[in-house]
Amino acid sequence: MRVFVTGGTGHSGSYIVPELIAAGHEVTGLARSDTAAAALSALGAKVRRGGLDDLDGLKEGAADSDGVVHVAHRQDLLPSGGLDAVAAAELPIMLAYGEALTGTGKPLVAAGSIGSPGNLGRPVTEEDPALPGGDEHRGTLRVRNVVETAVIDLAARGVRSSVVRIANIAHSTTDRAGFLVRLIALAKEKGYVGYPGDGANLWNAVHIRDTAALFRLALEKGPAGAYWHAVADGGISLRELAEAIGSRLGLPVVSVPADVLMVPGYFGFLANIVTQSYPASSLITRHTLGWEPTQPGLLAGLDNGHYFTAS
Repeated sequence: MRVFVTGGTGHSGSYIVPELIAAGHEVTGLARSDTAAAALSALGAKVRRGGLDDLDGLKEGAADSDGVVHVAHRQDLLPSGGLDAVAAAELPIMLAYGEALTGTGKPLVAAGSIGSPGNLGRPVTEEDPALPGGDEHRGTLRVRNVVETAVIDLAARGVRSSVVRIANIAHSTTDRAGFLVRLIALAKEKGYVGYPGDGANLWNAVHIRDTAALFRLALEKGPAGAYWHAVADGGISLRELAEAIGSRLGLPVVSVPADVLMVPGYFGFLANIVTQSYPASSLITRHTLGWEPTQPGLLAGLDNGHYFTAS
């Protein structure tokens, strides 16, 4: 299959591209810069020059392929418009893909996020919408809902479209800016590892290499109009995660009370995020696509040492 991939040099994309190539697919990656083009070539992919703001170029890339994997985001909008602007820019991109792929039956697999299941009282499943939670990015999550719905709606137009919702913590030896990196940096700065309240709130996680395998499976055989959950660890408490970090850094682990959570408290702008609970299930994904994570889980993955190298 000839696959057009966006975001092929990012954290997830840099694993998806070699995963697809190893399975025998021919990959063409979108590259905005010479650096990105060189990185894609090093991964074994062909290169199509262009950016996410070139909708006609994206339509051409999709039309020239047998399938599309979209994991890129308009990060250039972050300084001026914040996360809402980045998320909102996704909608016209998905609609452009729709124009190119309508009636073809070709697969379009787009990256989504688990977000917060709200107050369901159970893990969020693939059958649940990505409900906006109570965190500071509520507007962004609503926009993400619109984007994910737009992708799913393309199924009615003859596109084998689906969304892979990536776990809230996506870890690997090449993670440079994820949630774990921020938690560990905070601990080093403060001299102790904090967790909110009793730390019983749950976070879901996945190794990014397992995520890449799921994108491939969704591309190859996923039915149209489906959500998939890239979730290996369905719920690890923040206290358990804090204790794992503390043991590896040799730092005390401390409960952070509500009155010092917020800015300029321990967690700062992360305060409204770390207090949320994000339990999630991937049973439907595993049963339907035969996806089984093979990489180390979140806590075991901390033993690789990458997250605790001297900086």
